[in-house]
Amino acid sequence: MHGQAVIAGTRVPGSVILDCLAVGMTAEEITVEYPTVTVDRGLGDIRAYPPGSHVGIVVLRLTDQSAAAAIKAVSDLATLTNPDSLAGAVAVLQRGLLRIRHPGST
Repeated sequence: MHGQAVIAGTRVPGSVILDCLAVGMTAEEITVEYPTVTVDRGLGDIRAYPPGSHVGIVVLRLTDQSAAAAIKAVSDLATLTNPDSLAGAVAVLQRGLLRIRHPGST
């Protein structure tokens, strides 16, 4: 798992969760399969993860929690920014708007 983005607090690669969503698994099915992953829509307190203290965090704030909506949001993210620009950053994607806090920003 060296260099792969993982779900915070777990060893589960984010790509595994995206693959699960792509094949139509529900959030509940994913949390049964990977019990260390939770559906924490509030992400706890994002201030606990300042830019630069991790490989990078992307928060998808979706009104529709379906797999199709999550896949579309990730696709939208890829069109809005270069993934390399998210290294060490905290990014929030909500309603087509992307906010990014980079290490060293206030």
